[in-house]
Amino acid sequence: MTESEGTRRPAACRILRVTGPLVEVEYTGGTAMYDLVSIGPAGLPGEVVAINGDVVTVQAYEYTGGLAPGQTATPQGRPLSVRLGPELLGGIFDGLLRPLSGAGDWLMPGTRPAADEKRSWTFSPLAARGEEVFEGQAIGEIRGAGPTGVKVLVPPGCGGAVERISDAGKLTVDAVAAVVGGTEVTAGALWPVRQPRPVRERVDSHEALNTGQRVVDLLFPVARGSTVAVPGGFGTGKTMLLQQIAKWCDADVIVYVGCGERGNEMADVITELAELQDPRTGGRLADRTVTIANTSNMPMMAREASVYTGVTVAEYFRDMGLDVVVIADSTSRWAEALREFASRTGALPAEEGYPAGLASAIAAFYERAAAVTTLGGDRGSVTVIGAVSPPGGDMTEPVTAHTERFVRCLWSLDRDLAYARHYPAVAWAGSFSRDVPVLAAGHRGAGDPGWQRRRERVGAVLEEADRLADLVDLIGIAALPARERMGVLAGRLVREGVLQQSALSERDAYCGPEKTAALADAVLAVADRCRALVDSGVPAASVEEIDFGPLLRAREDTGPHDAARVAARRDAMLARLGEVRS
Repeated sequence: MTESEGTRRPAACRILRVTGPLVEVEYTGGTAMYDLVSIGPAGLPGEVVAINGDVVTVQAYEYTGGLAPGQTATPQGRPLSVRLGPELLGGIFDGLLRPLSGAGDWLMPGTRPAADEKRSWTFSPLAARGEEVFEGQAIGEIRGAGPTGVKVLVPPGCGGAVERISDAGKLTVDAVAAVVGGTEVTAGALWPVRQPRPVRERVDSHEALNTGQRVVDLLFPVARGSTVAVPGGFGTGKTMLLQQIAKWCDADVIVYVGCGERGNEMADVITELAELQDPRTGGRLADRTVTIANTSNMPMMAREASVYTGVTVAEYFRDMGLDVVVIADSTSRWAEALREFASRTGALPAEEGYPAGLASAIAAFYERAAAVTTLGGDRGSVTVIGAVSPPGGDMTEPVTAHTERFVRCLWSLDRDLAYARHYPAVAWAGSFSRDVPVLAAGHRGAGDPGWQRRRERVGAVLEEADRLADLVDLIGIAALPARERMGVLAGRLVREGVLQQSALSERDAYCGPEKTAALADAVLAVADRCRALVDSGVPAASVEEIDFGPLLRAREDTGPHDAARVAARRDAMLARLGEVRS
């Protein structure tokens, strides 16, 4: 969408009431729901959220101190939109996708940080004059905009003959790259954040998003284009887990949305991304990341827009045939903004004061994740991972409960695991993945037919260990039969040798799928040998006294993809167990 496409120019209207982020103005006609409004002398951005008779309700996206009834508000005649272009990769933006780089320490209300209009990019045409092209087709490519490059696509709803196209060379973001069917195509274009970008069709994905975190990839995997919620109370490691996924998952582009989180955490994310080497390209990880910073000390209602901004950016790169991951930390702060505004409008509150439309809003957000065939015929995906911060760790509160209904995967973080320094603290008893059946077929097709069986066995070991843990607390480990004692031992080996993972270790922060499989197979093989020993008459205490340290340290002593050395540790441990006699 171009700057002027669909733009209406209604007359300025008078402000009637201001209460926090809620601004009521008189209705003079010519405006519509979700239209952008410029409020007051400073031109604060706002969005129409209700029209009732002759009164229009606007939610303001900046601090409204100083606004007063009688001042003017000017409808812009177009919906709230963001500019999508090559400058996004490696950039840091606010909730409305305004660049923050070079904007200073503090942004005063009405400040409009703008992109560098004079910055140029290296453009290479992919179509010739006179060629017939269709919507979504790449007609040019821009280099210097991150390691993936950025394609210039024919806009949705446009097509026909290429009447003019720029030669290879430098191009600014707003310069006309081509004229297709009478429509000017630029490197950057506006798109409404609440309107999903069109695709040819949604498709089922049989390919997993490898996160590099063993507990996720082994037990609760997520397909490309799927959805994940990460609920957990304070101190359970939500932000750390999401940062690890942002650093190590095998997506082409990361969109990190800091939605109402603490500013120091957001600063840590930005700093680490800038310093971390991208394992895929060798450059900076930040170069293929779009960071949207809307921290807790920024205007509250900008949180509400920031999640849609993030998904819109992700869809832009998806349409180029890329796999994109959106990380929203956290959707609870987004929901709090909805509750705050609903209370000011006087809307009838639902459970815990949240608006009655909370469930629909959550569903609409996660629905924009998908694996698709783009308009240009490529395959692309948007995977959405949203943190949830339930107050007091209450998993029954509305945001957590509604989110669990709509997502495909749940990585529930457990406080007891976190306090025991077991990270990532993903609870195997309270998490799930609805993507397992389709991903099992994908693993079989990729040459790993034992993936589902391995996952089921690890889950069974953990379930048995949890069941026996209650008995151990009551009667002690020595009172259990020998085989049950081996079940407790197997659970410990799985937890410490496979599921635990150090984000601060150079070798253990990321784990490739082949090493994950090797660690799981090694622990299961050793646990089977231990059971066989006690079945043959070896005292359980003799087996428990064996030093399993070399096996447990294999996760940190071997490289991220070094399955062979893990197998060697397994064989050495099995040989040592073979020396045990009754």
